[in-house]
Amino acid sequence: MATVELRFSALPEHVRTARLVAAAVARRAGVDEAVLDEVRLAVGEACSRAVGLHRNGGISAPVKVLLTEEEKQFSIEVGDEAPHAAPGGHTPGASGAEIEEDEMGLAVISGLVDDVEVSAGEHGGSIRMRWSTTPPAALPA
Repeated sequence: MATVELRFSALPEHVRTARLVAAAVARRAGVDEAVLDEVRLAVGEACSRAVGLHRNGGISAPVKVLLTEEEKQFSIEVGDEAPHAAPGGHTPGASGAEIEEDEMGLAVISGLVDDVEVSAGEHGGSIRMRWSTTPPAALPA
């Protein structure tokens, strides 16, 4: 199991870099070429969401992205350190517009990725996305 870890300051201009790294690692892991645009878009949305949560909450910690290649799947986990409410509760300090934007971002991600897990708690949250991979073709001897 190969893992790439990326940490970046919660600045919007770093989201593009995270998207490029995710696409490159996904390609190397064997994610189908036709799916790479969805990987880029989903990672961009998840990272933008994390950056927004950090900036709105005044959190200086970096956004963390883990890219993991396993035997038959590739996963990306985007983590933030913003406090989240328990299901059905209210996130501390969040406005109605911020909550609506957050829900819209999650809806976009779930529309792009078949296998998504969202976890959240008072010490941060994460979005884990998974894609199937195809084994690389054997090179002729």
